[in-house]
Amino acid sequence: MTGNTFGENFKITTFGESHGKAIGVIVDGVPSNLTLSEEDIQRELDRRKPAQSFITSQRIEDDKVEILSGVFEGKTLGTPICMIVFNRNQRLEDYLDLKNKFRPGHADFTYFAKYGIYDYRGGGRASGRETLARVAAGAIAKKILEQKNIKIIGYTKSVFNIEAKKIDYNEIEKNPVRCPDKNAAKKIIKKIIEVQKLKDSVGGIVEVVVKNCPAGIGEPVFNKLDAMLAYAMLSIPSVKAFEIGTGFKCTTMFGSQQNDEFYYDRKLKRIKTKTNYSGGVLGGISTGEDIIFRIAVRPTSSIGKEQTTVDISGKEYEISIKGRHDPCICPRIIPVAEAMTAIVLVNLLKNA
Repeated sequence: MTGNTFGENFKITTFGESHGKAIGVIVDGVPSNLTLSEEDIQRELDRRKPAQSFITSQRIEDDKVEILSGVFEGKTLGTPICMIVFNRNQRLEDYLDLKNKFRPGHADFTYFAKYGIYDYRGGGRASGRETLARVAAGAIAKKILEQKNIKIIGYTKSVFNIEAKKIDYNEIEKNPVRCPDKNAAKKIIKKIIEVQKLKDSVGGIVEVVVKNCPAGIGEPVFNKLDAMLAYAMLSIPSVKAFEIGTGFKCTTMFGSQQNDEFYYDRKLKRIKTKTNYSGGVLGGISTGEDIIFRIAVRPTSSIGKEQTTVDISGKEYEISIKGRHDPCICPRIIPVAEAMTAIVLVNLLKNA
């Protein structure tokens, strides 16, 4: 196991480091004759790239994708698709002082402990920049799901202790924090600016909703839909927790409250549930209701505030991280979470 590949029926393998020459992905298992262009991929990458607003990293990257194989005359061939994005705007000088020093909250030490070497230039494979490869692959998975009218919607549910009270999907892309509540969005932006001035960072909760997923998706017993979603979400850098439906709140409920009662919807001509506390999954298999889950996103590790650490020899240092980093990563994690959700669903749909 190398850990660089995800999926079986729709398999993705990502490659590249954050400050290396390029980041890319190979996608195997894409059906033939699917209409696909670089513009389809670019649309999703543009939602993830830095410098989208004044509260995200100001590293200017076009993240221009190139499709190297698997597509001919605008159609997929059914063969592996290779996509690449060349890194253009690197400032290696921001990392020279950090050479051989383990940054708090980063994977420097653990990569060194495992491999005896690590790429100190922005985190290498452990960097959030690797996720652009997942978004590129997810764009293809989303196109496959569109054919089945399955839609994935992600948004910032809360940042710090500021929570969206209303869920209006039309508001999500109207503000830089991708919050569905415009009043909460204003408060969140204010909080992020405050934290940014303190050379610190802040975390939050991202919620994802899957609409129109049919009942019966998921595999017993280890490839359960919710288990695969948790696996996918926790593979995203900065994601520290996953919950579906009522999540941890279910521990404060009675079984009579948590259980979703069934009824027959004569208009839709199918069995539905009166509530959706299960989050659209029972026994690891989709119920046909909206799939609703949340991920906890930690504060960005790269901060300007001074912290203590040691180098590879154990010598102590005080360091502060230079460079262009997000004070809150929630808005840019949303397209990544959507992409990984799409990849999970396409993998499981092929077994349905």
